[in-house]
Amino acid sequence: MEAAGKKILILGGSGFIGNAIYRELRSYFDTYGTYFTARKSFENNQQFFRYDLQEDDVFNILERVRPQYIISALRGNFASQVAAHRHLVEYVSQNDCKIYFISSANVFDAYSKYPSYEFDKTLSDSIYGRLKIKIENMLLRLPKKKMGILRVPMVFGNQSPRIKEMKNNVLNNLPIEVFPNLVINVTNDDKLTQQIHYLINRNKSGIYHLGSHDLVHHDDFIKEVMERIGNFNPIYKRVYTTNEERYLAVLPKEKKLPKNLRVGYQEVIEHHVLK
Repeated sequence: MEAAGKKILILGGSGFIGNAIYRELRSYFDTYGTYFTARKSFENNQQFFRYDLQEDDVFNILERVRPQYIISALRGNFASQVAAHRHLVEYVSQNDCKIYFISSANVFDAYSKYPSYEFDKTLSDSIYGRLKIKIENMLLRLPKKKMGILRVPMVFGNQSPRIKEMKNNVLNNLPIEVFPNLVINVTNDDKLTQQIHYLINRNKSGIYHLGSHDLVHHDDFIKEVMERIGNFNPIYKRVYTTNEERYLAVLPKEKKLPKNLRVGYQEVIEHHVLK
């Protein structure tokens, strides 16, 4: 299945990550997306379909678009996400297409002693992590060439919800939470979307860990980002969940991307624009 000229459908195409993927791919492929919250830019875009995760059947959009690649960046009601992915898996198994699922480092959040690699067993203490595991397990029942599980750590970027929230907190004299004992890896919207573009171009399958190749303490990272984006004087609230270092990081071991597509946490920090 050659990627060029193919149709791509991004579910959750109006969200931060979904829309970043749409902007990266639209010049190269026949790219469609879904939106839920009405905004003129999506309503007037012929490539976007309104999709209510809790009310609508995803089959209707799949039948209209007939995509060769489906990228799921859905957010929303957890039970509805599970039902939608059940339908997606059924569709993919019966049609000539492939699904890429944006998963999360949280599928490993019950393990805290080490970073996690592609073929480590998933185990989560959080509801969010368990949701992602449930959907991953559905995809793992598909033939391997029909699916990709893309696990991402915290995603930053100038328009990211995390950065907006941090700026908002500073402007309103609210504290920014930092986790001094938490060791993470990170990425940003630009690098993540380039990596996904590469995976589609090369028609890659299986499990990928798409984060920085190096690790950083959460508090150090957040402080450096805040210094980068403005001359603020933030209040930090240090949150200690444990006295020991705790890891929440997804590193690649088997499936490494080409050097030009790898990213270090310092590059993610520098990506933020001084305002």
